[in-house]
Amino acid sequence: MYLFLYRLLINFVLLISPIIIFFRLIKKKESFFRFREKFNFFSKKRIRGKLIWFHGASVGEILSVIPLIENLENDKKIDQILVTSSTLSSAKVFEKFKFKKTSHQFFPVDTNLITENFLNYWQPSLAIFIDSEIWPNMLLNIKKKSIPAILLNARITSKSFKRWKKFGNFSEEIFNCFTKALVCNNETFKYLKYFKLKNIRFIGNLKFSEKKKEKILVPKKIQNFFSKKVFWTAGSTHRGEEIFCINTHLELKKKYKNLVSVIIPRHINRREEIISMIKDNNLNFHCHSSKKNISHQTEVYLVDTYGETSLFFKICKIVFMGGSLVNHGGQNPLEASRLGCKIVNGPNTDNFKDIYKLLQKLKISKKINSYKNLTNIIKKNIKTDSNSKAIIKKIEKIGIKIKKLTLKELKQVID
Repeated sequence: MYLFLYRLLINFVLLISPIIIFFRLIKKKESFFRFREKFNFFSKKRIRGKLIWFHGASVGEILSVIPLIENLENDKKIDQILVTSSTLSSAKVFEKFKFKKTSHQFFPVDTNLITENFLNYWQPSLAIFIDSEIWPNMLLNIKKKSIPAILLNARITSKSFKRWKKFGNFSEEIFNCFTKALVCNNETFKYLKYFKLKNIRFIGNLKFSEKKKEKILVPKKIQNFFSKKVFWTAGSTHRGEEIFCINTHLELKKKYKNLVSVIIPRHINRREEIISMIKDNNLNFHCHSSKKNISHQTEVYLVDTYGETSLFFKICKIVFMGGSLVNHGGQNPLEASRLGCKIVNGPNTDNFKDIYKLLQKLKISKKINSYKNLTNIIKKNIKTDSNSKAIIKKIEKIGIKIKKLTLKELKQVID
């Protein structure tokens, strides 16, 4: 019954897809030249031989498998690698990597007919779904065609488990389309066991193995300004957290007269709301998007553009990760820790529970629940970068181990 209802719903989505695509094109969330790929108008050719297929929802998932793809490109047994994703941003990120065997296509609409035609065209020898990408029609057709399927870096939160649990045997049938699951935490291991999946291995979070970013160039204007300041960063903040950061700033200001607090909101469309808060507290501020020179009186530096977080994590040594004081489940702290930052987070980190737990064990992160806690931790770390290289090495060591274990598991199936 659930499968029938799902197929009814997805076919309705297909019916109204021209309207959805039209609005997404206007918002520049689709490629005018490539959106047809979602309806099996393929822009790449299938090469004869063994094809390995990776699928991830968006940027984070695709970046997590780049180190694996780089290794598999050198495997003579593999003739072609296909990567699919659903978002335009992930396609643009993938274009930056120059692979010989690997090409990108958009993931098709999950109707029974479209997914069957997709598989008939690409004929993968192995299908690898990343994180929590579960598409019932595609998975059922993969099983029907006896294609081995791996759920890689498998992650199921308690919230999504409760949802899947409601569908009983249907959920069990879908999860058992996977021949193997490589899980990133013990919680997911337990949930997949509940759905009677037999072949489950705990590997660790693949995002520790993400490829290092190319050298981050810090503009002279930024370098000159921050070299004369004492500063800290609040990254990926959500509504309710900026005022917390402002209160922390006001407390720290009593000790550090040349203090600057860098605020990087998760959603930059909240810019005016945050500026209003800063003004209400009589603080001088500068917006990153501004072409004006940065005033030496700036107290709060508001990053109101996307794609700049690594720049500030590079120059900063202590970062408060947002989404953790509000009921959001936290934000991924790995980018900051990979660049040598000490992490401070609130208690709500369910979305990245395993990562925060490990970082806490390694003494890279600390949990807080008040701005006074945060103030005290910042005071201890704001003027030192002595642990920075040690943090980077710890993260790299974990990443290398997870990458090796994952490749070993994949090659067992490929060979």
